[in-house]
Amino acid sequence: MTQRNARIDLLRGIAILAVLLLHFNLSYRLNASPLAAWLPAGLLDALLWNGNYGVTMFFAISGFLITDHALRRWGSPAAVAPGAFYLRRAARILPPLLLALVLIVALACAGLPSFGNGDGGSGLPLGYFWVAIPSVLTFWHNLLMQDAGYFNYALNVYWSLSVEEMFYLGFPLACLLLRRRRWLLAACLVLVAVGPWYRARHADNEIFYMYGYWACFDAIALGIAAAVLAPALRLPASAGRALQWAAAGLIGFSFWRGIGGHEVWGFSQVAAGTAVLLLFAPADGPAGRWLGSLPARGLRWMGRHSYELYLFHIVVLGVLRDYLPRAAVAPEIKLVLLLGYLAVSLLVAGLVARGFAEPANRWLRRRVGGAAAVQLA
Repeated sequence: MTQRNARIDLLRGIAILAVLLLHFNLSYRLNASPLAAWLPAGLLDALLWNGNYGVTMFFAISGFLITDHALRRWGSPAAVAPGAFYLRRAARILPPLLLALVLIVALACAGLPSFGNGDGGSGLPLGYFWVAIPSVLTFWHNLLMQDAGYFNYALNVYWSLSVEEMFYLGFPLACLLLRRRRWLLAACLVLVAVGPWYRARHADNEIFYMYGYWACFDAIALGIAAAVLAPALRLPASAGRALQWAAAGLIGFSFWRGIGGHEVWGFSQVAAGTAVLLLFAPADGPAGRWLGSLPARGLRWMGRHSYELYLFHIVVLGVLRDYLPRAAVAPEIKLVLLLGYLAVSLLVAGLVARGFAEPANRWLRRRVGGAAAVQLA
């Protein structure tokens, strides 16, 4: 099993925290809380409203890790074994996802509105799960949302899994077709160009410019390119540090400006900044001096469990908003509610990871790939 990279876990932790804050804020509006008196309005908006940039960071990280581990395992794109790749991805992805889907359907059947299919006035019946659940499992839930809109509060956040899974499906096939690293890079450049073009054509519809395959593949492609280029990268330490600071500044600037009005290039900027940071992930850099601090350790833990957090935080939040709607929450207790939501989400994610997802992953990999199977992400 490959050793975890603390700097990449830190980036993952920052990304998932942005997602968690966005979803809580959409339900409870932290702008109407004590935070509004403590933080400048621009900084507060940057922290609360840009969780989809966090998803973009995830895409770039995924592209980097999948490519880096595949090339380390098989040596070259031409040698990637699709069967082994798919089995390992399925062992990691499917067990906790199936558990989350069972919970969502069960809570919908119990009558909790956030888990039913009538969100946003769509009025879709419980029977629509026969379409919605297969769409999550077969990589086209984002396309279903383009047709049906926001129809299920809890389920719709899984649109990003369709993008990820389509990447998993296509990556080993692309490796076998392109065969060489330089052709893999060339394909990445095409995707990097297609992303902003697609978002520009759909800038008036967030379900398209944020959730479409072509709207997201450029971030994955930048991560792939970083993984291909990283082994050959030779820069003076001072130049590397300057690039990392510039990349972190670009990400921060993009969060500060927000998504609205910057739909075309904002995602490109966040993905490019993340890719540069990933290029230098194994080396010392701006984050290296505080990786061992308490906040960094907390973010790294969140990064290690980011998949379980992504799957189950929305279940925690859905139950919370059904039993404690925004109108019943006074502004002064919203921060307490936020801390409780984060604590419960972390607890659930940790329990699912330790008690179910990780044992299932190990068992499935032993069954299909042997005890020495290499972790791919």
